[in-house]
Amino acid sequence: MCTVTFIPSNGSWYITSSRDENAARAKALAPALYEQDGLVLLYPKDTAAYGSWIALTQTGNAAVLLNGAFIKHKPTAPYRKSRGLIFLDIIAHPQPENYFAEIELDNIEPFTLVLFVSKCLYECRWDGCKKYLLQLDETTQHIWSSATLYTTEIINKRKKWFTLWLAASDIATQSSIFNFHRFAGDGDTGNSVMMNRGGEMLTVSITGIELSNDKATMQHCDVQDGTIHSKTVSFEPVFI
Repeated sequence: MCTVTFIPSNGSWYITSSRDENAARAKALAPALYEQDGLVLLYPKDTAAYGSWIALTQTGNAAVLLNGAFIKHKPTAPYRKSRGLIFLDIIAHPQPENYFAEIELDNIEPFTLVLFVSKCLYECRWDGCKKYLLQLDETTQHIWSSATLYTTEIINKRKKWFTLWLAASDIATQSSIFNFHRFAGDGDTGNSVMMNRGGEMLTVSITGIELSNDKATMQHCDVQDGTIHSKTVSFEPVFI
């Protein structure tokens, strides 16, 4: 859950996540439909804690999770509940941005949550003590890198790669964005967007959501075995 991009392009919105994980962690399941709190969600499932890091709802909302908030924190496990399960609780709510403000996060490890709800973009951070909710400009591009793996210097360097890639690109597509997530970097494999630190911590998958006004497609690429899974969801109206 460690590098995320948001790109509006040609009437669509693209949310893409590179998942950096310990190589010893159990392999996640490919995206599938699940029901939670009466809502159908599409997401890949983490088989270690049974949560997720990227999800799409049948109503057209989407969310991505990154580990950490602003700076690298010292873990104080055991925690009350995994971030991946908290993530699903939030995105399954009819108004996720409001639920983030309400949900009890005491004894939950710090995280950053990117929400795209009713075509509005929000950045939600929990630093272990306090919540921060910021509405962002959904008409421009954004990139996030996990504070638990990357220093401020590296995070800023990655933002520069993103800016240069955008300037050199034509209209963004799912394929071209995946290429950024695969190949962006400067030769330092430990901090490239598709990273590898001695085979112990590395990018294990890239998952992207392409949203339009009435449907969305989630594409999931397992970097380890090269398999690609794709599923499309047509949106249903929700009444609050």
